[in-house]
Amino acid sequence: MFDLTGFFNPESVAVIGASEKPGKLSGIILQNLLKACYKGNLYPINPSYKEIFGLKCFPSITEIPERVSLAIIVIPAPKVPKVLQECGEKRIGSVIIVSSGFRETGKDGAQLEKEIKDIGKKYGIRIIGPNCMGIYDPNSCIDTFFIPPERMGRPCSGEVAILSQSGSFAVTFLDILAYEGVGVSKIVNYGNSVDIGESELLRYLADDEKTKVVALYIESVDDGRGFVEASSYCSKRKAVVAFKAGKREAGIAAARSHTGAMAGKYEIYKAAFRKAGIVEAETYGELLDACKIFSFQKPAKGNRVLIVTDGGGIGVAIADLCGDYDLDVVGLSSDIKDRIKKKLPPFYSLNNPIDLTGSATDDEYGLVIKEALKGDHYDLAIVTALWGPPALSDRLIDVIAEAAEVTGKPIIICSIGGKFTMSRKGLFEKKGLPVFPSPERSVKAASLLVKRGMIKT
Repeated sequence: MFDLTGFFNPESVAVIGASEKPGKLSGIILQNLLKACYKGNLYPINPSYKEIFGLKCFPSITEIPERVSLAIIVIPAPKVPKVLQECGEKRIGSVIIVSSGFRETGKDGAQLEKEIKDIGKKYGIRIIGPNCMGIYDPNSCIDTFFIPPERMGRPCSGEVAILSQSGSFAVTFLDILAYEGVGVSKIVNYGNSVDIGESELLRYLADDEKTKVVALYIESVDDGRGFVEASSYCSKRKAVVAFKAGKREAGIAAARSHTGAMAGKYEIYKAAFRKAGIVEAETYGELLDACKIFSFQKPAKGNRVLIVTDGGGIGVAIADLCGDYDLDVVGLSSDIKDRIKKKLPPFYSLNNPIDLTGSATDDEYGLVIKEALKGDHYDLAIVTALWGPPALSDRLIDVIAEAAEVTGKPIIICSIGGKFTMSRKGLFEKKGLPVFPSPERSVKAASLLVKRGMIKT
């Protein structure tokens, strides 16, 4: 398999079609690379300029005297084949074609796409795109997404990799993950995937030390067998979660006009996900939550869930939802009850959910979580932290984090509320405890950990 390092850690980058005109995509990409403090050599290419943003500009890629690792092509589609051939003559091994106007536009565009595919094969050029945003990699400071960071945030370095056929999906995920404080290792939008697609990227990420979780947005897969093999290889090493778009007729038609994708029958994809060890996300929001939960917590070894709350009604709602997601709300054993009832007020409800009521204290949370999760009676816990009880303090966060470390079992925080509650969200997550703002999202996140735990690795 080809080493994709030239895309993710290039020694030098050329932007073909670079411009200083406001709003030009090529100019935004060049500025983003400068803002990201990319440390390699940057080469703007445009015969109309001598200098762009303080960088010497070259009339063509062939006139750069030094070796170029990565070329980013941002010019009208009809001009791409000639420039790609020049990249081949320059022996550039990695090219991102941002330009659109290929098979997604119809017959003429498809012919143009075939032409660049043939040129790539002739010269041994590996291509991401066309019709794509390209790559965001905070570790190597590569940012080819043509939207300014003032409009779409950039996540910090982390362990989640995003592979997306859709550019709009990739950039919105970029922005939301930045807002949520979830770090990424890489985000790749590969568009029409004339050469490199999800299968090769999955194999690359399977061996990437910086990546722990791989999330996929898929409209279509050209090579079903190759995809299953690559996904299986990756899912044995990393958590892999996928959202399939184009499940129904209207979505299939939209996908065809979007990237020229032949979306295919959803049932086939669903079966392929199961076979490959992929956890399927049914909605956009679920994929986002999967990225978060898998980056924060390890898989659960079973489906027996403990619920601890200081609000009885929320505990009941969580218990109800657990039944919808095949989570087993096992009652407390007599042994667990005996260990904790002597140290708690008699009016606390020692069932499952354990309701600590409005009298809850920080230490009581720690006590019940440690004692109940001790041994093998439960596999994970959903802990509701409602900040109304006057005895609770910020120390609660450290207490629950300690309980998670002592027991070694996944703990999910369900914390519902407004300004004060949300101000504590970041404190929990700094301690490695993922927070979800509703019973529904908390329970679904728990079910994802269980699904991942059921996959043989």
